Amino acid sequence: MFNQILPMLKYGQKGPFPKWTSLKGMRSLFFHSSVDSIVEVNSLEQEVAIALGSNVGDRMHNFNEALNMMKKSGICVTRHGCLYETKPAYVTDQPLFLNSAVRGFTKLGPHELLRTLKQIEKDLGRTDGIRYGPRPIDLDILFYGKFKIDSETLVVPHERIWERPFVLAPLIDLLGTSNDNDTLMAWHSFSRKTGGLFELWEKLGGESLIEKEGMRRVLPVGNRLWDWSKRTHVMGVLNLTPDSFSDGGKYQSVEAAVSQIKKMISEGADIIDIGAQSTRPLAQRISPEEELSRLIPVLDAIQEIPEAEGKLFSIDTFHSEVASEAVSKGVHIVNDVSGGKLDTNILEVVSKLRVPYVVMHMRGDPLTMQSKENLCYNNVCKEVASELYSRVNDAELSGIPAWRIIIDPGIGFSKNCKDNLEMLMGLPSIRGEIASKSLAASHMPILIGPSRKKFLGQICDHQNAIERDPATIAAVTSGLLGGANIIRVHNVKDNLDASRVCDALLKHKKCHA
Repeated sequence: MFNQILPMLKYGQKGPFPKWTSLKGMRSLFFHSSVDSIVEVNSLEQEVAIALGSNVGDRMHNFNEALNMMKKSGICVTRHGCLYETKPAYVTDQPLFLNSAVRGFTKLGPHELLRTLKQIEKDLGRTDGIRYGPRPIDLDILFYGKFKIDSETLVVPHERIWERPFVLAPLIDLLGTSNDNDTLMAWHSFSRKTGGLFELWEKLGGESLIEKEGMRRVLPVGNRLWDWSKRTHVMGVLNLTPDSFSDGGKYQSVEAAVSQIKKMISEGADIIDIGAQSTRPLAQRISPEEELSRLIPVLDAIQEIPEAEGKLFSIDTFHSEVASEAVSKGVHIVNDVSGGKLDTNILEVVSKLRVPYVVMHMRGDPLTMQSKENLCYNNVCKEVASELYSRVNDAELSGIPAWRIIIDPGIGFSKNCKDNLEMLMGLPSIRGEIASKSLAASHMPILIGPSRKKFLGQICDHQNAIERDPATIAAVTSGLLGGANIIRVHNVKDNLDASRVCDALLKHKKCHA
């Protein structure tokens, strides 16, 4: 049946994909198959999947430039797989690869697309060499619309998809557990498995291959590849504001801020998250200029701190100007509580900055987020997951790859006490709901920030935020056992201890599964 798809499309017969049964009135191209028959292929916009690989030079730079060139060549990327560092296959005496895949649309015909990708490879320095040997960039067409192509120069689906975990893993990431169109159904059918590509992936080993077969998911940050899955990472909070709910006014001087940074680093913080605008409920928004006036002296001082060497810094802002300036001053991560909703330019700016982006869920803004309307949920985990994925999708369409995104369900932001508890207990269901739309998004690191928040005070009857540290540890523990990867906390020392216990428990559970 599979080899009959193209002839059925050509002659308008009713095949397995009725949407494409007729090409009447459509501009078409022709190519010669290996048996010299001429086959007509629709050249209107087609959905494609393209694999990327690199193991020579600056691998991340090669990926970034390839994606940029693809965009300029008429390939609109809509989704990205996760980023994998993998051991080389076939020819093993060579450097480790970075691998991923992208999904998008193009009006280029299949052979025109092939020529375009080969030209990008050439422009990025690829030359003829050993087959399966080192290369600065490798771009392969995995799928082209619903078509099977077998010509002298191009075979689609790519003939070695089915045996390569380093290709299949990021390809699976481009899908959701719920098929969203006929083209994806065709891609699944090409696997010749009843369960489609998912069955094929499971037969190869599925998730068990990650970390075991020379493959690991990584997030590029600074000059390193960050494997966030090995252990919990602790993000220490530094507020440079006069009105934050927990420590407003304590760190407004440069000296006090630097002292607190040194303290959190000495206590084991992996990341320092710096904010110069309060996002507590009912907080008034300040201008980017005022935010920067609080921030820049501290960022300048950080560059003189020996203890900061090798540590990561993030900027807690929803202003694009602030994000851009902070990154120019050495900040590594942009942490946006609005997920791109409060400044329409921030997604494009972060895309160009090429830094990790924390996408948080919030309805409204700090002034309105606790309104009756914004607190209305029928199923908080399902709705937060859906709305959060919508923000992730917008980020990807703006050019921020999935492999640079961290997701945050937004504990305390447009949620009441019950909602916050349901989310802390429901992180697996949030991942599962996101997976129905995008497996790549479901694999993103999850950041949670329950630290000292009002709902903990309501439960424990503590008005003073600092008195909520033991409750914070309980909330953090619940989140970590449910799959969170990063905790954003004020008290680094005690929460680091809690995270180590959680890591040990999870490792024990995994070993005895």
